[in-house]
Amino acid sequence: MTSEYLDLNYKPTKNDLNCLFYIEPSRGVSFEKAAEHVTGESSIGTWTEVHTASGSSMRKLRPSIYHMNKNKGLVKVAYPLELFEPENVSQIMSSIAGNIYGMKAIQNLRLLDFTFPEKAVKLYQGPKFGIPGIRKILKVKNRPLVGTIIKPKVGLPYKEHARVAFESWVGGCDIVKDDENLTDQKFNPFDKRIAETMQALDKAERKTGEVKIYMPNITAETEEMVERMEYVKKHNGKYVMIDVITLGFSAVQTVLKHSRKMNLVVHAHRAMHAALTRNKKHGITMLALAKLYRLIGTDQLHVGTAVGKMEGPAREVASIRDEITLDSVPESKDRLSQKWHGLKPVFPVCSGGLHAGHIPELMKIMGKNIVIQAGGGVHGHPDGTIAGAKSVRQAVDAVMAGPHNGDVPQCGTKTLKEYARTHNELRKVLETFGSYSR
Repeated sequence: MTSEYLDLNYKPTKNDLNCLFYIEPSRGVSFEKAAEHVTGESSIGTWTEVHTASGSSMRKLRPSIYHMNKNKGLVKVAYPLELFEPENVSQIMSSIAGNIYGMKAIQNLRLLDFTFPEKAVKLYQGPKFGIPGIRKILKVKNRPLVGTIIKPKVGLPYKEHARVAFESWVGGCDIVKDDENLTDQKFNPFDKRIAETMQALDKAERKTGEVKIYMPNITAETEEMVERMEYVKKHNGKYVMIDVITLGFSAVQTVLKHSRKMNLVVHAHRAMHAALTRNKKHGITMLALAKLYRLIGTDQLHVGTAVGKMEGPAREVASIRDEITLDSVPESKDRLSQKWHGLKPVFPVCSGGLHAGHIPELMKIMGKNIVIQAGGGVHGHPDGTIAGAKSVRQAVDAVMAGPHNGDVPQCGTKTLKEYARTHNELRKVLETFGSYSR
């Protein structure tokens, strides 16, 4: 392979899709050659010279390696936008994150980030609701949304499921959702669960005077998902939930197309993401995936907690939050800049081992524009689900009433413990699970 892609003097144009890769060459392969292999395989290259590719048209489509840092293993590649089919995320990922992972020249390869040019961003609708639309539905303007996941995640009969949902709502949760592997099982059929749980929701709204949300998991074969969405809509549901990684990009786009027509909010669960994202030297970052889901239009997305049971350092989780909520993100050492040109912000969802004792630190890291989902932290309360939901809501209230640095809450563990003196549900959680500080 000749050095036809390396051009460190190249300046990306406004119509380039740029990628940031981490590359480790295989033994005996130079860093430059490995970068060339990645660039060629992801675009117009092949393993040998062919007679079918020549002339100005191929030169026009040739990508350019415009930055290399051998010491850190970083490579930046600019791809002409013409290489990609508009609005076809699967085709884009088959290019920049496809065959390249299987090449012998590569020991490790990680797609750290990519940036879409304005022309590409404006082909997509982004979230229909996002943060502003969801806050309008729930009539909650300033605090984090409080949610829970029915636990155990599978095994409950549908009537029991609805009872637990009701207790969660009357305790103070705004949101109740299914877990990632509950869909339509014999012990909890989808249609009966929806009907029963929506009745419980109506009852909870009448009792509390608050808007409540149920997120049923519709993940299934694509046509089946559309039927399930129609069933949810028929029962006055406002939300659906999908497992976006296991579904695949095309199926997600199909769901989003139909959800817009039905005026349904789409919650994106990221089950299986760590199979792709956890190895820091290989695969793809959650940051890159999150950008795709904002682009194609999910309204909510799990981003991690930085304080719960799931892997993910605070800086990384906050970086993902910025990417899906800000309209413009600057370039840094491990990411590219991105302008979203008015696409609505996605609501970041923090879930995984959370309880009321985590709330001060979580909000200090993530701010107020988050959905806090505590499963075991609600249902594991020594006094039951209602008390568990109250404890999380009390923790949020304590932080919101405490000191702020601009728009960021600064309430610490000390303030939470003071609040717990007069709030029994919160006190018992702190006695049971403790509080959290880094």
